[in-house]
Amino acid sequence: MINEKFMRILNIDLNTSKIRIDQRADLMPYLGGVGIASKLLEENMHPELDALHPDQPIIFAIGAGTWVFPVLTKTVAMFRSPLTNELGESYAGGRLAMTMLMAGYDAIVITGKASKPVFVSIKNNDIAFNDARAFWGIDSEPTGQAIRERLEGGGKRSIIRIGPAGENQVAFASVCVDSFRHFGRLGLGAVMGSKNLKAMTVMGDRSIPIHDTKNYFKVYQQIYKKCTTTDMMQKYHDAGTAIGLRSLSVSNSLPTYNLKTTTYEHADDISGEEFARKNLVRKVACTGCPVGCIHIGMYRREFDKGHEYEAISVPYDYELMFALGSYLGIKTTDEIIALIDEVEETGMDAISAGVCLGWATEAVEHGLIDESDTIVPLKFGDTEGYLKAIRYLSKGKNKFYRNLGKGSKYASSIYGGADFAMHYAGNETPGYHTGYASAVGFAVASRHSHLDNGGYQIDQSVKEVNPEDLVSKIFFEEHDRCMVNGIGMCMFARKIYDHQTIIDAMNSIGWNLTEQDLEQIGKRILRTKLRIKAKYGFSQKAVRLPKRFFETPTMHGVLDETIVNQMMKLYIAKANDMMCEPDPVLEALAAEQKAAAEKAAAGKPAAKTAAEKAVAKPTAEKAAQG
Repeated sequence: MINEKFMRILNIDLNTSKIRIDQRADLMPYLGGVGIASKLLEENMHPELDALHPDQPIIFAIGAGTWVFPVLTKTVAMFRSPLTNELGESYAGGRLAMTMLMAGYDAIVITGKASKPVFVSIKNNDIAFNDARAFWGIDSEPTGQAIRERLEGGGKRSIIRIGPAGENQVAFASVCVDSFRHFGRLGLGAVMGSKNLKAMTVMGDRSIPIHDTKNYFKVYQQIYKKCTTTDMMQKYHDAGTAIGLRSLSVSNSLPTYNLKTTTYEHADDISGEEFARKNLVRKVACTGCPVGCIHIGMYRREFDKGHEYEAISVPYDYELMFALGSYLGIKTTDEIIALIDEVEETGMDAISAGVCLGWATEAVEHGLIDESDTIVPLKFGDTEGYLKAIRYLSKGKNKFYRNLGKGSKYASSIYGGADFAMHYAGNETPGYHTGYASAVGFAVASRHSHLDNGGYQIDQSVKEVNPEDLVSKIFFEEHDRCMVNGIGMCMFARKIYDHQTIIDAMNSIGWNLTEQDLEQIGKRILRTKLRIKAKYGFSQKAVRLPKRFFETPTMHGVLDETIVNQMMKLYIAKANDMMCEPDPVLEALAAEQKAAAEKAAAGKPAAKTAAEKAVAKPTAEKAAQG
C-alpha cells in the first residue's frame, strides 16, 4: 500500500467462505498491478489442473500509483485462460481500482468453488457471501441493476459480474465492470462461472496518507495539465479509438470478411466519424481520469409492432467496431451497436465472439458446416442471423455452439478450416493486420494481445522492414509495458507517463525509484510471466500462424513467412537472454529471508529485508512535513 512497507492481500476461499489477509513485504520488488498479480499467480497456480478446476486462482491487483495520480485507473486480473490454456491476463477500468484501494487491498486472491451461486461483497474488512441463485441465468446489466438496488455505496462502490456466457463457461466469456468497462479477453468470465461466482462488489472508506504533500501536489498538477491542456490525449476524448477505422482501411490494415481482405468498402459508413455524427450521446471517464475516453452510442430499437421503441446505449470503440463490423461485413452503425449490446448482455469478449463468427461464416461458405449446425443462416452482413447466433453461442445451444465457444482454434480442429481460423496461439486476432511487428508481437506476447507490445503501432511508425530493429522495439515495449502496468496506468497515457514522470510521481508517494529500477522491474515481471507460461506448457517455438496471415496484404505488403520466422527466433533469443540475467534485488531478498529464518530458529530478531529497504521510505524531513 501507499507509504507502507508491504502489500496487503485479501485471500477468499469460496469452498469454505473463509478469508485471510496477508501483509507481504516480499512483493514490494514487483511494484504492483501486473507485477504482484503475476507473482501471486505463480505461487497459487496448478499447472496440472484444467483452467476451470476449482483450485485454479483468480488474482485481482491494483497498481502502485492507482487513483492517486490521473489516468492510473486499471485493475489487472490474472488466471489460467480456458481459451488458450495458458496465461490469462486482462485489464479493466471503471471504479474497481479505486474501491480496492479504499478498501485497503493491493490484491485479491480467489480460490475454490461455492456450493451454490454467490456474489461476494467486500467493504473494508467485512466480506459477505450472498446467495446469487436468483441472479443465475440473468444477463449482465439486469444483474448489475439488481445488486445496485440491494447494496449501499453509490459512486463509491464497484460491481463486477458475469452474464450467461460465463455461467455456461464459454472460453472467451467476459466480466462486466461498472456497466461500461470489462475484463474482456481470455475468459475470466468462464473462470468466475466455474466457481459459481456471479458477481463481486468492492467498497471502502480508507484514507490515503501522503507524507510529502508539497511534492505530490506539484507532480500531480504537472500530470493533470499534460492530460487536459495538451494534445497528448485529446484524440481519445474527441472521437476515441474509433477514429482509426477509416485510416486502417485505407492503409490495408483493417481485418475484413474474416481477413479475406484488409480494406472495407463500407468503412466510411461505420467510421468513428459516422458513429460520432449519428450515435454518440455522451462520454464517460473511469474514476480518477480527467480525459473521458468512454464513448456511449445510442440507437432506437423496435421491440414490438405498433411503433414500440426503446433507446439502447452501449459503449463502443475501435476493437468492437472491427470485430462486430468490418469483420462480419456489417454496414451500419446501428447494426454494430445492436451486436455490441447483445455481446455485452450475454457477457462475451467482443473480439473473440466476432472473429469466431467470422470463421463460422466462412466455414459455411466452404461447406464444412451447415444450418443444421448453426441453426440460423450465417452470412456476411446478416445482422439478424448474427444476433441470434451470439445468444446461441453464449448458451451453448447445441454441440456446434459449444465447440465454437471453445474458440476458433478448437472449432477448426473439429470441423476444418484451420487455415482461416484467425488466432494467435489460440487467442483470436485483434483488429490490426498492419505488418511484421503486429504479427510477431501478437504471437510472442505474454497474452497474445495488441496491448502487450504495441506491434501494430510500431508497424505504423516505420517505413522499412528491418527484422532486428523491429524485434528490439517489440522486446523493449513488452517489458516496459510490464512496468507501466505495475503502476496501474491506462495505456492511453503512454505519452504522459514517460520514465522521468513515473519516477517523480512514485517517489512523491514514498518509493525510491531510479531509471535502472524501472528497467529491472519490467524485466522482473516479464520473467515471471514467461515462467508461468512455460509451466503451463506453452512454447514460443511451437507457435504456428494460420495460412491466411501470409495471404492477405498489410500496409507493408503480403507478409513473408521466412521473415516472420526469423523475427520469432530473434525475439526468443532475447527472451532467453533476459531469463538468464541475474536479479540482484531478488537474490538479496532470498539471502536475507534465509538469514531471517536461521535467526528466528535461533531465537534472534530478524534484520530488515531487501524488500523493506527497497521500498521507499520518507526521509526524516519528509516525515516531519507529513
